[in-house]
Amino acid sequence: MQRSTSRRAIRMADQIMRELSRIIVEESQDPRLEMVSITGVRMNRDLSIAEVLYTHIKGREYIPQLEKAFIHASGFFRTSLGKRLNMRRIPTIRFTWDEFLEEMVYDHIDQPDN
Repeated sequence: MQRSTSRRAIRMADQIMRELSRIIVEESQDPRLEMVSITGVRMNRDLSIAEVLYTHIKGREYIPQLEKAFIHASGFFRTSLGKRLNMRRIPTIRFTWDEFLEEMVYDHIDQPDN
């Protein structure tokens, strides 16, 4: 996926991140999605795909259950986003585990203090 860095894409990604976080907390009925943190959203160049980065307090071993929950709820998320956001087309949502935070923590632990 070729990412967009345009102002419009950044604004749209921020809106999607904010609203999707609210939807998960306020409207989602799936217990597997409790304690999920949406850490970022990246848009592709034509704004048709939103890659949603997430983490969970239980860590990597919980990814298979989260993937099933996200697939099951993806239609609900798009419908809810469509009601909340003023957009002609709601992008396809792809959920991806955010490895950045994990790498930062492990790199910090592995590096000795100077």
